[in-house]
Amino acid sequence: MRKLINCCLLLFAIQWQISFAQQQSTPLPSPFKNIDTLATNDWWNRAPNEIINLKVNRDSVVAFGLYTVHAHVLKLTAQLYPLYPNESRTISLALYQDGKWKVVQIQNVNELGWSALFRIEDWDHSKDTKYRITHGERAYFEGTIRKNPDYKNEIVMAALSCNSNRDRGLREYYVRNINYQDPDLIFFAGDQSYDHTEHTAAWLKFGLQFRETFRNRPCITIPDDHDIGQGNLWGENGKISTAKGGSDGGYTYHPEYVKMVERCQTAHLPDPYDPKPVEQGIGVYYTNLTLGGIDFAILEDRKFKSGPEGKIPQQGPRPDHIRNPEYDPNSIDLEGLSLLGERQLIFLKDWGSKNSESMKVVLSQTGFCGGAHIHGSLDNRLHADLDSNGWPQSGRNKALRLIKNANAVHIAGDQHLATVIQHGINDFRDGPWAFIVPAIVNDYYSRWWWPEDEQAGGNPNTNTSLPWTGDYLDGFGNKISMMAYVNPESPSSGGGYGLIRFNKNKKNVTFECWPRNTDVTTGKATQFEGWPITITLD
Repeated sequence: MRKLINCCLLLFAIQWQISFAQQQSTPLPSPFKNIDTLATNDWWNRAPNEIINLKVNRDSVVAFGLYTVHAHVLKLTAQLYPLYPNESRTISLALYQDGKWKVVQIQNVNELGWSALFRIEDWDHSKDTKYRITHGERAYFEGTIRKNPDYKNEIVMAALSCNSNRDRGLREYYVRNINYQDPDLIFFAGDQSYDHTEHTAAWLKFGLQFRETFRNRPCITIPDDHDIGQGNLWGENGKISTAKGGSDGGYTYHPEYVKMVERCQTAHLPDPYDPKPVEQGIGVYYTNLTLGGIDFAILEDRKFKSGPEGKIPQQGPRPDHIRNPEYDPNSIDLEGLSLLGERQLIFLKDWGSKNSESMKVVLSQTGFCGGAHIHGSLDNRLHADLDSNGWPQSGRNKALRLIKNANAVHIAGDQHLATVIQHGINDFRDGPWAFIVPAIVNDYYSRWWWPEDEQAGGNPNTNTSLPWTGDYLDGFGNKISMMAYVNPESPSSGGGYGLIRFNKNKKNVTFECWPRNTDVTTGKATQFEGWPITITLD
């Protein structure tokens, strides 16, 4: 009888949704075609998809919220499922004050991406505050805006990257572990979506997977190449890319699609340092966030970087892959090539010169060197990968000098290969430290650190059994000191996350690297071989 009742209720719900959808008469207009089709125009007429069910019950249309607080300004993005034409396009933010909920702001929902941004100035960050995002009569999402943890000596950040769609399941292990370790901040370094032309559906799936990690804590999300629909991105100041794979530089897809992705993922970040858009009207988001006495610079690795095609001698079957170990690295480090761009270099210099009493951290998408030898499969050895920030070398060194001058460490993702590296600029180990965190799911395009001669470098790390640590030159001739790495033969196929602990009294930073499938709540969990690593800032 219970099964019969449940079947009848399910049938009724389906029939109601069909009836409701049939009442819709005005398609939602989209400025682009053949992308984000699952969430635009007459989206309710789309067949079921493998990413996520978008036709949710109407009391569930508020999917999640993301927030940061910086300089007494709260910015909170509300993310919704797609709305039908006759549904309200407004959404409210309420705070729990004096024993009751009080609506403090109402905003319009942007129909491209289905998000809305709340901004409140003069925010009191000295206390926890409950928030509620509400749409209509019944749909809401609740969480807590945490007070600033400046009273704590140790500030902790979780860092993740590369949420491959080869596994579309939930991320229970991550949610359990991260909430148990209770970081003060969570950072997603890019590739939250791997569904290229369906960002809204994939972004909603990401939120469904991870929202319990950022419901009650501040979160930094920055998009990378897969998020905006490209396998690789050399943004070249926002120009249009016409080459397959984007190696000529620029963006492949419609600028409104790119702007939608960046709006959904970054609107809640502190205001950009210099908001002037790049070409095609694409915005920028590079900025800084202070939290608990730690000052985080948030960069855009890809937006200003030069594309290699037509600018440097090609050294392999692809413009971005160097296969020739005999090539001259100076032949590709040419005048006029850009990495971070002058605007971000100005920002980094200014940021590094201020707030000297705070510990400093640079957050970005990828690492400033070629930190992998083998890409995708064991038979695919590359001498150098121009998608990495090891190229152009002059731009890399400019960025590293500014990071070092700021006495900062660098945290990023993208590489699918967790590493801890101390960079060298003029000499080995005279540059900043960097922790590239592992992929969330690492069964797609894994990478290996595997020197061809299978020999340790100079001054190897004696605190690990890993065989290939020490001083090396990467494929661009950059000096790097490899301290630890996680090849795919490791637990969880090398998938996992980083946890970074900033000790303000001791001025040291501890890098932790946890396998995806471990259970930190048992007290018996172990990190990847080579971790933890603690470094002391000057």
